[in-house]
Amino acid sequence: MTDETNSGGPRSRRRFIRDAALLALSSSLLPEGVIPVVLADEDSVLPGKDGLKILNDRPVNAETPAHLLDDRVTPASRLFVRNNGIPPETTNIDAGHWELRVDGEACRQPATFTLRDLQSRFEHHTLQLQIECGGNGRAEFNPPASGNQWSTGAVGCPQWTGIRLKDLLQACGMTDDAVYVAYEGADTHLSGDPQKQAISRGVPVRKALEDESLVAWAMNGEPLPALHGYPLRLVCGGWPASVSGKWLTRIRIRDREHDGAKMTGKSYRVPCEPVAPGADVADEDMCIIESMPVKSLVTWPPSGIEHAQMKPLMVRGHAWAGDRSVAEVLTSTDYGATWHAAELEPPANRLAWQHWTQDVAFLQAGYHEIWARAIDDKGVSQPMVLPGWNPRGYLNNACHRIAVMITA
Repeated sequence: MTDETNSGGPRSRRRFIRDAALLALSSSLLPEGVIPVVLADEDSVLPGKDGLKILNDRPVNAETPAHLLDDRVTPASRLFVRNNGIPPETTNIDAGHWELRVDGEACRQPATFTLRDLQSRFEHHTLQLQIECGGNGRAEFNPPASGNQWSTGAVGCPQWTGIRLKDLLQACGMTDDAVYVAYEGADTHLSGDPQKQAISRGVPVRKALEDESLVAWAMNGEPLPALHGYPLRLVCGGWPASVSGKWLTRIRIRDREHDGAKMTGKSYRVPCEPVAPGADVADEDMCIIESMPVKSLVTWPPSGIEHAQMKPLMVRGHAWAGDRSVAEVLTSTDYGATWHAAELEPPANRLAWQHWTQDVAFLQAGYHEIWARAIDDKGVSQPMVLPGWNPRGYLNNACHRIAVMITA
């Protein structure tokens, strides 16, 4: 029998092509945020992102398997990647001189700041803030919704360091008719057209003025990674991660609802009223997503493990609730027939996720599932089934379930 690996056969050629693609990736022959197409179906090709699953190669989007999100503070290596365009080349920039412009119809004193200015003129704050893609869970919708088919892994909760957005806004002044605060970044449209923006979203003034809305330059005590906005980004925890703009170059104080790229039409919007699955919804009947819904995740054990009958099994995970906090997490091992309260920790600060743990035991051998359900401080619970269908597959907060095979 011929050994294809050593003889130059198909497996050898595939390995050669893959190795060449990795070389191109590591040697900066390709722009940041673009990977060779041959690697698009690989689970682990992004530098520093071992174990993430690639969902799209142009632009790069990658999610984290649930069991790799077990850390209380999400490390950079485990944070999902969500891009709308092509990230800027930041390898050789002078980060201290990176410029941020603050202006807009409702800005009293437009000004330009370097990163060094921001760091020297304003008080620093470090907060653990949860961000989640609005389309996390899209893969479960039926009829299918277009877009990256996220399962559960487009979420994370790192520590961020920067200044409060409200301090910057107050330094520049806002007129009485200020309505929205929007961002622009240095990423470029996939078409290459410099007149088009990849994404430019924003939040109402009330969200921008929260203590937890940051202009950040560090994550987990280190400069922002290139794929996460180096050298400067917004972080508005609890809302869709699309409002936390990366590679930040401009903040606009608007006297109207922002109308930038991915703010209009059906982008990051859901029907204002419930609709039947597959319904055609007019753009004017879509409402902008704000606070994300209550949700939980089982991060340990990994789905599909084997475990001995009657032996206690430690189950743990995280729960979050957008602008709210989580009041309770329940688990079920009998398909929702009965529920038991888990031990729930308080958040590190407002808008951080909360860690939960519980010991469970199984009396009978065979196939079982562990379900998790969070309830927020207003008494709103995760549904056990897929929530209301919407054209873009946003806001799926159905209970997370994992499989366990119990052996006698």
